[in-house]
Amino acid sequence: MEIRILRYFLEIAREGSMTRASETLHVSQPTLSKQMKELESELGKKLFKRGSTSVSLTSEGMLLRKRAEEILEMVDKTTDEFKALDDIAGGEIRIGCAESCQIKYLARVILRLKEKYPLFRYLLTSGGTKQIAELLDKGLLDFAAIVEPPDLSKYNYLEIPESDKWGVLMRNDCPLVKKEMICVEDLAEYELICSEQSIREDIPRWAKDKADMLRFTGSVNLFYNGSVFVHEGLGLMLTFENLYTGGDLVFRHLAPQLETKMYVIWKKYQMFTPIADKLLDMMKEEL
Repeated sequence: MEIRILRYFLEIAREGSMTRASETLHVSQPTLSKQMKELESELGKKLFKRGSTSVSLTSEGMLLRKRAEEILEMVDKTTDEFKALDDIAGGEIRIGCAESCQIKYLARVILRLKEKYPLFRYLLTSGGTKQIAELLDKGLLDFAAIVEPPDLSKYNYLEIPESDKWGVLMRNDCPLVKKEMICVEDLAEYELICSEQSIREDIPRWAKDKADMLRFTGSVNLFYNGSVFVHEGLGLMLTFENLYTGGDLVFRHLAPQLETKMYVIWKKYQMFTPIADKLLDMMKEEL
């Protein structure tokens, strides 16, 4: 299976048409059709549903699309890394981040690095710890900033100096606005929203034997989307302090106080490009 053929396959999948894909790729339609039939023969599966003027993917085709995107992202990342080996002024660093105000430390280090190497680029991917750790394991990220203790058998890490403090985000017409701190019993009658990771890891650490009193009816992995749901009356959200920066919602801290640490991790025995090595050195100095 050639990389070139995978690129052809993805272009057809995006366009939904052999004709349009052939025009974009500057490859004749008969040649493109022949190569796709050879790919189907090689895999032993039908990848396309062919209509008179368009094509769509079979379930096997959708699986290949997902895998092809991962493979080509890795190929492109590897190509960029080799290009960067001889050019310390430039290069690219890919970082996955959980949502937290503590990434300000990472931003400060990147700013220092850009002052010294202005041509380098950074690509940030936001998501939950599990999601970005999987990308790191696949080699699609150089570093990840996560909000749970790292697996020391797989990763090296640096600890961010501060912690995130937890609280409840609610509408300003919620009766709990009158309270300075929110305890488990206060939340028993409300529908709650939180990330799946935190429902599993953080909230039981806070609620302890009263965790069964809490009723989580929704989960989110991005703060903004959750805040919109709170605004529309779908419940209260348990989240970090300082993620909400203004508007008609209200934040109250939890009692007793709940805090979560953040860590920057990278794979053990990982080989970095020169510019990623420079970032790591600066992070060690800063953190």
